[in-house]
Amino acid sequence: MFNPSREEARQFFFDTWRKYRQREMLSAMENMALEVILLHPEYHAMLDDAERHQTRDYLPEMGDTNPFLHMSMHIAITEQLSIDQPPGIRQRFECLLKSTGDEHDAMHQVMECLAEMIWQAQRNQTGYDASVYFECLDRRKA
Repeated sequence: MFNPSREEARQFFFDTWRKYRQREMLSAMENMALEVILLHPEYHAMLDDAERHQTRDYLPEMGDTNPFLHMSMHIAITEQLSIDQPPGIRQRFECLLKSTGDEHDAMHQVMECLAEMIWQAQRNQTGYDASVYFECLDRRKA
């Protein structure tokens, strides 16, 4: 489908933010990204300085959160929810939403489980396993 390089993915967020700030027309995907950007005002200054942040490494061992990965995961989860893929993700999200009462918080809980599934797949050198994803989500709603 769409498999951008690190630079292309980052440029997408920089371009979306620039176009929004200059009141230019946005594509449907850019509108989706903008919704995520607007939820994260802590990233706005970074998005205003593409030259400084385009190639910056964000190292978890140094306590860094990668804002581009974070925003990309928001978009991925939004797409998953829109088509209920993997089947059952929407229902689990709705349960988390009821328990948290906050869509953004529920989204972040889903994100942690998505990250766990990806990490396990990378560690075990396997494909993504929805059961890992769903087990994590089910533990959170209990």
